[in-house]
Amino acid sequence: MMFSRTEILVGHEAMERLRRTRVIVFGVGGVGSWCAEALVRSGIGHLTLVDPDCVDVTNINRQLPATTVTVGRPKVEVLRERFLEINPEADITARQERFTADTAADFHLEDFDYVIDAIDSIDDKVNLILSTTHYPLPTLLSSMGAARKTDPLQVRVTEFWKVDGCPLAAKIRKRMRKEQRFPERKFKCVWSPERNDEAQPKGTMMPVTATFGLTLASLVIKGTAN
Repeated sequence: MMFSRTEILVGHEAMERLRRTRVIVFGVGGVGSWCAEALVRSGIGHLTLVDPDCVDVTNINRQLPATTVTVGRPKVEVLRERFLEINPEADITARQERFTADTAADFHLEDFDYVIDAIDSIDDKVNLILSTTHYPLPTLLSSMGAARKTDPLQVRVTEFWKVDGCPLAAKIRKRMRKEQRFPERKFKCVWSPERNDEAQPKGTMMPVTATFGLTLASLVIKGTAN
């Protein structure tokens, strides 16, 4: 069995729950792509991938779908092909789209067990957070900023309003206060307190972005299996 080593750890009933779990991942770049792969390799049976972008050569240093062969192809299509090679029985949906206030209703977030926010755009990120927390379910897990960071050992998990030292989280909260629009329930974030010069260009590297993504996946697996 392809998941026998995982089943040894979590048990048969947990594997069945993982198989039935529905997850949607918004943003399949340096963070979201590694999260999605970990979910597929852990037995998640229903996965929707959402990202408007195609692979660019600058993605190769950190993003799972990016190779010299895939440059120019939609990221979600590259990943869907890869994930079906890993688990042909998985239900993998690829949507080359952008989540915005105008498109939010098209995604039917209430139909999922987990929403993974790995979006870079502050506008879209705020809209996704507000849209997801409007419903009692699904569980929202959000990635804060992984740029300008080099130490994966500093990655941690904290409730959104308790994240302290992440410039992206601060910008999101500032936007929410300005617009007087706030999440309707609490949610966890993956983030790092590592401080670097904000004047630097937004360099990124795989050991950090992948750690963000794998941490997000571990929260889904733990929440489902337990």
